[in-house]
Amino acid sequence: FALQNLYCKAQMAQQLHERIQSSSMDMKLDALKDLANSSRDITFAQEFINLDGISLLTQMVESGTDFGDLLSFTLTAFVELMDHGIVSWDSFSVAFIKKIASYVCKSAMDTAVLQRSLAILESMVLNSQDLYQKVAQEITIGQLIPHLQGKVILYLHSSAMFSVCLKFYFSLVCQNVIRSNKPINDEMAHQLYVLQVLTFNLLEDRMMTKMDPQDQAQRDIIFELRRIAFDVECESNNSGSIEKRKSMYTRDYKKLGFINHVNPAVDFTQIPPGMLALDNMLYFARHHQDAYIRIVLENSSREDKHECPFGRSSIELTKMLCEILKVGELPNENCHDFHPMFFTHDRSFEEFFCICIQLLNKTWKEMRATSEDFNKVMQVVKEQITRALTIKPNSLDQFKSRLQNLSYTEILKLRQSERMNQEDFQSRPILELREKIQPEIMELIKQQRLNRLCEGTCFRKISSRRRQDKFWYCRLSPNHKVLHYGDLEESPQGEVPHDSLQDKLPVADIKAVVTGKDCPHMKEKGALKQNKVLELSFSVLYESDEYLNFIAPDKHEYCVWTDGLNALLGKEMTSEFTRSDMDTLLNMEMKLRLLDLENIQIPEVPPPIPKEPSNYDFVYDCN
Repeated sequence: FALQNLYCKAQMAQQLHERIQSSSMDMKLDALKDLANSSRDITFAQEFINLDGISLLTQMVESGTDFGDLLSFTLTAFVELMDHGIVSWDSFSVAFIKKIASYVCKSAMDTAVLQRSLAILESMVLNSQDLYQKVAQEITIGQLIPHLQGKVILYLHSSAMFSVCLKFYFSLVCQNVIRSNKPINDEMAHQLYVLQVLTFNLLEDRMMTKMDPQDQAQRDIIFELRRIAFDVECESNNSGSIEKRKSMYTRDYKKLGFINHVNPAVDFTQIPPGMLALDNMLYFARHHQDAYIRIVLENSSREDKHECPFGRSSIELTKMLCEILKVGELPNENCHDFHPMFFTHDRSFEEFFCICIQLLNKTWKEMRATSEDFNKVMQVVKEQITRALTIKPNSLDQFKSRLQNLSYTEILKLRQSERMNQEDFQSRPILELREKIQPEIMELIKQQRLNRLCEGTCFRKISSRRRQDKFWYCRLSPNHKVLHYGDLEESPQGEVPHDSLQDKLPVADIKAVVTGKDCPHMKEKGALKQNKVLELSFSVLYESDEYLNFIAPDKHEYCVWTDGLNALLGKEMTSEFTRSDMDTLLNMEMKLRLLDLENIQIPEVPPPIPKEPSNYDFVYDCN
């Protein structure tokens, strides 16, 4: 069978090799169509290349006698054959390169020929150092821009043309950077910025197009969104009463998150974003169907008022993305700000939307938002997107990865950090206020630690033998003068009363508090010396050589007790918990005190003290 297949492919290759050289234009065109389709098969491609078919096609192109469909199918067959990687790109002549480049340089050129020509030049740039230099000499940004400004082309067709032109020029720029080992200069950056603006401006027509609620073709798109989400087919006119069908449609449109449940087409009459929002929704539903269905069903089945309305969210998100990317604005002559990721996909804006709508749904859940919080969620999402764009991700995957690290919690942390790092918070009056507040906060922390000591803690007994479940309890008296402690048979469920603890240690007798390796029970032979135990150990030394040894149940209790004991002795509380509490409480107190000074410039120096009055006759005499 394999030999028979090979023989058939060889016969077909021979026949097409002869037919494309026919003097009859109709026969030649049919042969080139067949060649373009057959060249996708690698077996056929190998046989045709063995007949020196690539050389024949390049001669046909260089001759310049073919045009229109003949030229289009010739280039298509060439691209398909070269994609198999059988023939090296270095084997082509300068005349062939110039001919292909000439098709790009012509302002009025058949779209299919232009697309194939750009694809060929892009492959040359990516696969050959020598050809890269030659292509770079033939093609400039000025020769591509006329193709990008041709708004007479239909929207989707034009979008495809944009992506081909953009990908080619971006490849040219990237190869220049890689091969020269130099960063993108200002001129190149500006050219890429201009291309990006022109690309986004292509969306302007759809953004400013209102949906006609009576247009059946446009309404069919909404029906398609419903069908994909709920796996339903359009009901025939005989499938139930009109009222029943209307009720069913209204229910499903509500689940889809439209504002107008009866006629959702009305939602798309607002411009911007107009029909562009509906285009994005349909692209998401068709190309990311699992994510689309999950978002719709996840929110339509909720009954806790925390559902995220997909329809409304998509419309507002599209409007927001147009604002962020400045869709519809003219290029700025001095701007070099471009985003590489928009040059890496044929439908980059639609893919950008798909990533962002999933981010919006995720952020909505993190914020546990309701419909009343819609604008707040959109503000957070806008901040997430703009922050992710500032690092200029090279691909949509990098952008998506960056967003994963910008959760709602992280945004709150960044906001707080930036707020505290603002110049106002580093000014002299603010720093002086912080210093003034610190003793109050430290006293508050001290009282909390002492209150915890008064409540008491259960500790495990220290034994050099195998560990046994024996306990002892220690607590501070309410007047902060005595430590009460004693053994317990089992771990208590609550506080242990003072009178049930037999032993006492006056605070006045305590000489020092030591921790870690300095503790006596950590120096004894056979004592537990694991790192975890060492970190939780502390001892109270009293009289000459007496001591009371502790091993805290966890790090929190360790910090509470060491801080509390140091506070009793009039020493500084130095635990990491104290530092953390100080930062948290101090920042909260500063925010509260400065709440009324929002957006008010705080002076660096205090106002001058006025001169004393010449007399004090204005003072009221109480007598």
